[in-house]
Amino acid sequence: MTTCSTSRSIGLISAPGYPNHIAAKLKEELPNLLEFYVDDDCEWEVQYIEDPLTGTGESNDILNATKATKNNNHWDFGVCLTDLPLFKDKRLIIAEANQEENIALVSMPSLGSTMMIKRLRESILQLVNEMYYGSSDVDREKAELHLQSMNEEHKELKNKSSTRLIGKRLLERISPIERETPDKHENQGECDVDVRFTVPRKWSIAIRIITGMVRANRPWSLFPTFMKVIMIAFTTGAYALVFPTLWQLSDFYSLPRMLILMFIAITSMVGWIILAHKLWERPQDGKDDYVRKLYNATTVLTLLATVCLYYLILYILFTFAVNIFIPIELLEAQINEEVNFTSYLYIAWLATSIATIIGALGSALEDEDVVLSSTYGYRQRQRHKQVKEQREQEKAEEDQKNVSSD
Repeated sequence: MTTCSTSRSIGLISAPGYPNHIAAKLKEELPNLLEFYVDDDCEWEVQYIEDPLTGTGESNDILNATKATKNNNHWDFGVCLTDLPLFKDKRLIIAEANQEENIALVSMPSLGSTMMIKRLRESILQLVNEMYYGSSDVDREKAELHLQSMNEEHKELKNKSSTRLIGKRLLERISPIERETPDKHENQGECDVDVRFTVPRKWSIAIRIITGMVRANRPWSLFPTFMKVIMIAFTTGAYALVFPTLWQLSDFYSLPRMLILMFIAITSMVGWIILAHKLWERPQDGKDDYVRKLYNATTVLTLLATVCLYYLILYILFTFAVNIFIPIELLEAQINEEVNFTSYLYIAWLATSIATIIGALGSALEDEDVVLSSTYGYRQRQRHKQVKEQREQEKAEEDQKNVSSD
């Protein structure tokens, strides 16, 4: 068990991108919560830095990078926030902690997509609690006594147990998290962590990891690259609105046919973006095929969410356009029946589907770096490249020092 000496420092080490954005938010929230959840006799200081090493490799590599960064910055504790999915013997790793080194990691996508920041905040508090008090049964009893002695402040924290990683919510009921000690699945001599929180590789893993990875991809950040495509699609579709053929087709098409056309339009655009920008991860020697499939599923769902938003905006624009461009008397004369507001909605719907198919061709003209950055495989390659360049620079500086000393 760690004893307090008036102040304790914690470093949040985040992978580039979304994890770094969240770390900046947590920096302000955690000190007060740590006094409640860990030790109110300590003054807690929280810092954060970005490190590409925490976004590459396996959990052991990430923990080693966390240890090195913690020691270099002279922190008491180091907690890594990574956006990588991590596995151990077919189990999904949510978090790990090493009491001796005072280092821990949290795999953000493993927390799921909803209330990620709340889950992440509770995870960090629990991991620091594990490192501070220890992970044995006796240590957990001491930590439990501390939590029970605290008053009812911080009611926003759903987890006030010394053995759970986070409080029970809907996802934790569907996909429960298991707390493991080193000798549960592996030999003591081979273990490099004191406690590990996992989910067995079953159907519940897919719910957690894919939704969490899509959230980590931030589909909304990809949408600005579609603005030019929206303008191209809307301009083309608005031109088509002046022709009566579109009006007649919308009146003739049934609801199932309109739904099928919408499905074809959206999937065509998603497929075209994947092909045009070569986003599909292919099998490679030495790489886990399961992880590759997760990457591809995440890419498809990320783009699907973005394209659906694109489709919705186009539909709203065309709904305004048809009401402005098409007089009701002219529409009734063309389709030979009484017109109501639903008729205009169907015209806008058909125009949106057609414009989406046309707009797919323009999606390859957008900023490719932004599109690529929405995929895990590309971000991994960029981080490996960044790490390689960083190491080469450090080696060059070391060689230069050696030459100067000689």
